[in-house]
Amino acid sequence: MTNSTTYENHLDANDSRWFAIYTPYKREKLVCRQLQKKGITAYLPVQQLVRRYTRKIRKVELPLISCYVFVKITKKEYIRVLETEQVMGFVKFSGNLIAIPDVEMELMKRILGEGLEINAEKQIYQEGDEVEVISGNLVGTKGRLCSIQGRKQFLVDLEFLGYTLQINIDPSLLRKVNNGFLIASKN
Repeated sequence: MTNSTTYENHLDANDSRWFAIYTPYKREKLVCRQLQKKGITAYLPVQQLVRRYTRKIRKVELPLISCYVFVKITKKEYIRVLETEQVMGFVKFSGNLIAIPDVEMELMKRILGEGLEINAEKQIYQEGDEVEVISGNLVGTKGRLCSIQGRKQFLVDLEFLGYTLQINIDPSLLRKVNNGFLIASKN
């Protein structure tokens, strides 16, 4: 019996792409420094916040997304990243190693450059939302979220040639579309 599920891997031999990696809690800065020492392009989005304690006020730099560091790598650097101390693995979407578009990384950098306090949360979907499939055989297909059937299964209406198809799909394979503009999901 063969498994018909195919997995995506966006690593490329020549073109370096952004990926997210997991780190233990409060080890993001250490991991970022270690990767940079290895010559790997690593980015840790941090924001400067003011914390008030009983006796003092202190400025602190905290990661925007806890336990995440972003790396821009080619296929040959993949193992070097995994061999780095405190790297727990790559962030995968339904088992797929999906690259983060350069546009989304640049947007994150620009937003952080504004100096505003930001709160990063996972994408929240609601019934009726316009969504686009971002991975698998249906990539680029747009539809409407009919119902949320659990944390890992959404029922989506997809329109093909005048017919409506309803499919169950993992939310990590979706991206919310708002008035024609894509809103990046954080998974």
